Amino acid sequence: IGEEFPSKWEFVPFIEQGITNFARVDICNVGGFTEAMKVAGWCEAHYIDMMPHNPLGPISTAANLHLAAAVPNYAWLEERAQDYVFGPEVFPEQPRIDGTQFPLPEGPGLGVEFNEEAASASFEFWESPHLHRRDGSLTNY
Repeated sequence: IGEEFPSKWEFVPFIEQGITNFARVDICNVGGFTEAMKVAGWCEAHYIDMMPHNPLGPISTAANLHLAAAVPNYAWLEERAQDYVFGPEVFPEQPRIDGTQFPLPEGPGLGVEFNEEAASASFEFWESPHLHRRDGSLTNY
């Protein structure tokens, strides 16, 4: 519950009614570190673990690693193979999984480097699929 929630307020009924075991906060959707930390605090007070949604690449992954280091109830991080979209030519310095864990970035800021020249050379507009449910309504990709 929560990967599409745009603010901490969307989490309130699920946390306070105890109808979730994990908060799937997306640090990029919820309003950044401040809002994610507030969700984490509410969850901790209700014995709910954090299991963030992380589909957006190396910057999101690095932000989530810093969030993980800052809250006691961080359980799991969703991870996708990043190199097929965001290779080392675009992000020469990015979080790399080591076995089953990510080392915490130690560089300045989030610990990610971005090569604008490489990104602009390989940029191509893309629109995600428009998926439909059986009843015809749209669903997310």
